[in-house]
Amino acid sequence: MKPLTLTLLCLASGLLPAQGLNSKKKSAAYSSQNTKEQLVHQSVQQETDRIFNKLVNVRRQFHENPELAGHEKQTQETIKQYLLDLGLEVQTDNYGQSVVGILKGDKKGKKIAWRSDMDALPNDYPDPETFKSKIKGIQHGCGHDLHMAVGLGIAEVLSKNKKSLKGTVYFIFQPEEETFKGAKEMINNGLLSKIHPDEIYGLHVTATPVGQIMVKPNEMFAYQKKIRIQLKNGLSEEQLNGLTKKISNALFRTSNGSKPWELQSIVDPKIGLTNPDTIFKDYLFTDGKFSIYSKNNQSFLEAYLYETNASHLDQIIPAVQKIIVDNGYQNQLVSVSFVQENPTVINNEKLTRSAIEILQNLYGKDAVAADYGQVPFFNDDFAYFQQKIPGVYFFLGGSNFEKGVIAMNHSPNFQVDEESIRTGVKSFSSLIIERLNKN
Repeated sequence: MKPLTLTLLCLASGLLPAQGLNSKKKSAAYSSQNTKEQLVHQSVQQETDRIFNKLVNVRRQFHENPELAGHEKQTQETIKQYLLDLGLEVQTDNYGQSVVGILKGDKKGKKIAWRSDMDALPNDYPDPETFKSKIKGIQHGCGHDLHMAVGLGIAEVLSKNKKSLKGTVYFIFQPEEETFKGAKEMINNGLLSKIHPDEIYGLHVTATPVGQIMVKPNEMFAYQKKIRIQLKNGLSEEQLNGLTKKISNALFRTSNGSKPWELQSIVDPKIGLTNPDTIFKDYLFTDGKFSIYSKNNQSFLEAYLYETNASHLDQIIPAVQKIIVDNGYQNQLVSVSFVQENPTVINNEKLTRSAIEILQNLYGKDAVAADYGQVPFFNDDFAYFQQKIPGVYFFLGGSNFEKGVIAMNHSPNFQVDEESIRTGVKSFSSLIIERLNKN
């Protein structure tokens, strides 16, 4: 007897369940699971709304009491106490003023890290907020105060949804980001041998519209290099200026005469980051004029340059050497080198696409905006974590143009619409829950 005939006879006699009944059970199970997930994320939104004003106050406390890289003592104590009050295990013995909060879910699973940076900037720019810095010459002019509030908010929301967590979440509050030192030193001091995260996530508030999350796979920023040309003395000031102008012209590539150094254009719908034809891709330029100085009977020419294409980086030094030789200065040439070349933020492609899908499924197609460019001038030492762990770094919009709130980092009158805290806490709490569930 053929197997198919036997199966049909068994179905008819009631010895095997009908496929239709089995499908209904599967459908019911899926529907039940789907309902549970919806309830979890409803809880996330409700808890975010409940603690929102509290987080705003915490952010303002950080804003009023900024601390420079390496001096984040009061900031550390505030974060430590907040996490302890949530019932998290807290570690402060890794490096500097760092804090690591550990939240273990009720079920075993993967391990995910969320990183927030802590330090403020040494400047005294005009600040339109009523809760201005109380420390002269120091400001949270880059948004790290808001980053910490979002990190604490995610910790609180997830601690209230602990039963939904299949795994462990590490909240890494990292000092000394502005000096590009903190992440590297935390790793060098053995952080990742203690906590072993499988994935890591972080964000930076930026000048895009409030509530808008923006991300892309691979590079978020241009590659930033500081180039130094060392020459024997003997060239006049006029010759040195002429040489640097030729080098700058050679190290210049943009599309259709665009100006990617004009950062205010990142929000322009026609040429900004969200447009596939953005001006913030495929460029190379130097940051202003070369600085020229003499030391030990030698001349030094230095400038920062920004390149979007990693494969072009190895071509830059030979190109500069050729210009110097072609202009008759071969005998004066001592060396051409990169004297600063920090790694850039590179998002893991698979995790980025998963994050976009999760956020859009939960909060709608507009929950995440596509990013088609790479921002010059800025960078983040989150890149050091990404060298060790697959990770994703998001932009979180903080500007409210109708209210005149412009979240242009490191600029006078930097201001953030605090509704971005709500967006960040809700969205990334949900993201972490869903990623933990994808064991």
